[in-house]
Amino acid sequence: MATESELHDLAREALASIVRVSDPDEAEEVRLRYLGRKGGILTEVTRGLKNLAPDQKRILGPIANRLKGLIENALSAHKRGDMAAVGEAVRSQIEQRDGKDYLFGLIELPADFLNLQGSGAIAGQIVDLTVPGRTPPLGHKHPIVQTMEDIIEVLTRLGYTVAEGPEIELEHYNFEALNIPRDHPARDMQDTFYVSDDVLLRTHTSPVQIRVMEKQQPPVKIIAPGKVFRCDADVTHSPMFHQIEGLYVDEGVSFADLKGTLETFVHEIFGPEFRIRLRSSFFPFTEPSAEVDIACDHLAGGEWLEVLGAGMVDPAVFEAVGYDPEKWSGFAWGLGVERVAMLRYGISDIRKFFENDLRMLRQF
Repeated sequence: MATESELHDLAREALASIVRVSDPDEAEEVRLRYLGRKGGILTEVTRGLKNLAPDQKRILGPIANRLKGLIENALSAHKRGDMAAVGEAVRSQIEQRDGKDYLFGLIELPADFLNLQGSGAIAGQIVDLTVPGRTPPLGHKHPIVQTMEDIIEVLTRLGYTVAEGPEIELEHYNFEALNIPRDHPARDMQDTFYVSDDVLLRTHTSPVQIRVMEKQQPPVKIIAPGKVFRCDADVTHSPMFHQIEGLYVDEGVSFADLKGTLETFVHEIFGPEFRIRLRSSFFPFTEPSAEVDIACDHLAGGEWLEVLGAGMVDPAVFEAVGYDPEKWSGFAWGLGVERVAMLRYGISDIRKFFENDLRMLRQF
């Protein structure tokens, strides 16, 4: 049975034989020499592994298996005449460290080993710069990430700065500080993942606004992007999704400022042909509140589609963070990034974003 040193020598010898192969007939001879059922050198080594002690098997077994795979892949490519694939099969098993080459990252090869093994076809092909290149597969941003970055880019141009907060949030910041006390019926609107009695996975990014206002005196102009979590799953809802919420607080901020901001945002993200409509609604942390719909003639037959919620910050929220509601006013709004992406790309099922189906993702 071969020792570790002998197996290393065998690997170097087999690699040299692969490099020297120049035609399909010679490739078959090399295959039979090492992998032949009867008398194949590596075949006999592999059969003898069962007689080794467990610690030796753990060392020699992986080397023998990787060497077998290398020989099979390289010689198969040789027979097809695909010399570039032969070179890839060899190079993929060689690791460089400190200026030296190591087969399988373990077996040191002499300097210029591959280029000094005669004039076989692979010796030239490995470094032949005239061989047409293969374009590597390139990734790109997920449509949700791209949509979020587009939204942030628009809003930062409008003077907003990005603020972040914890995804595992205290109940106080997620509810009480936003004018949603423990017994408030509005809590029934949100099914929440609780970690403990007073710790939860945030259901919106509004807690970031509270944390910023506690630390910063007005004026405040921030956006809070991030993941949020709710117990809901269907074609338009996901247990985890992404939100971006905005907050602007200063003296004399009015509903007209809010409407102007929303119109600019919609035109930048969806296009100047889109119209917006504000419908009276209710949110515990804003008063008055509105649902914002968008429409254009070429989308959904001109029907109005809900895209976000907004309103003037409720004075009770200002009082919770120590702001004087008689002096300061402001507006807040929030949107689901997935909702915006679905409208932009014409996707009807939110779950498509999270299935990692390359057939869908490659379209973006």
